[in-house]
Amino acid sequence: MQLRAFITGISGPELNADERAFIEAEHPWGFILFKRNIEAPKQLALLVEQLKKCAGRSDVPILIDQEGGRVQRLGPPHWPAYPPGAVFGTLYDLDPVLGRSAARLSARLIAADLGELGISVDCLPLADVPVAGADAVIGDRAYGTEPGKVAAIARAVTEGLQDGGILPVLKHIPGHGRATADSHLRLPTVSTPKNELERTDFAAFQPLADLPMAMTAHVVFSALDPVHPATTSATIIRQVIRGVIGFQGLLMSDDVSMNALSGSITERTRAIFSAGCDVVVHCNGKLDEMQEVAAETPELSGKALVRAEQALASRRTPQPFDRAAAWAELKAMMSKAGTSGV
Repeated sequence: MQLRAFITGISGPELNADERAFIEAEHPWGFILFKRNIEAPKQLALLVEQLKKCAGRSDVPILIDQEGGRVQRLGPPHWPAYPPGAVFGTLYDLDPVLGRSAARLSARLIAADLGELGISVDCLPLADVPVAGADAVIGDRAYGTEPGKVAAIARAVTEGLQDGGILPVLKHIPGHGRATADSHLRLPTVSTPKNELERTDFAAFQPLADLPMAMTAHVVFSALDPVHPATTSATIIRQVIRGVIGFQGLLMSDDVSMNALSGSITERTRAIFSAGCDVVVHCNGKLDEMQEVAAETPELSGKALVRAEQALASRRTPQPFDRAAAWAELKAMMSKAGTSGV
């Protein structure tokens, strides 16, 4: 089976006949889940099994955004509410070891939730470094405003996910923290000089360049490319993401259907691959758009295929884990930040 270099969402809590036919014909590399796909644990586990069966691959990547705070697709009453990233930053300021330990433990608990459902990839950690005046789309999702601190907490989150057998996706490379607009709604432009970006935004990603997968930012960095956002900028992907940052893993786009990108879905998909992304992500579950993406998506081959295979091969066997003890420990840690957090 020749896989295609895209990740797709689906429309609801179960596969319909048209989606089955689409998957069987187009062979997407992976799938991504959203709240519209989730009703209850048994239903979701069944949906994941349906996706794997339809794809004909037990190891097909099943992605989800499960950060904690404002961005978690699994939540009460069936799953816990996890703390936002900023809580770990607060703990880190009290004691760096405590901050890293809490971040790792929270991620390990998230990994346990995902693993029970058959989900294999979490779009986490963030290495975005927000600044004063930036749009709140990142906000308390971020671990802090200092690159070294952000990278240290992101590493701890990565370790927690990996210990639980979940693959991480680093986002939003090369940085969404300065954006003054929500890229879901419109295209943000950052005019910060290159040397300042290298000292701050890009510096937070450099220590994480060994992660297996990363997701791009739909943000224009006018000092580097005044026209194209990072997702569709060959200059930024080549010179910054692969160059200055040194990331050599599988590079996927943020959602191709977000309003930050211009042109038709067909034109956006072409631009993403032309710029150098390995995989395009389409999230909204609209079949007509899914078909447009598939029509412009090449087979997964060459360096992109090698990176995809290496990413999947890096997945670890989950380590023994006492969930009840871990929750008690995390809650005790959260109390030191002045919040229950969970």
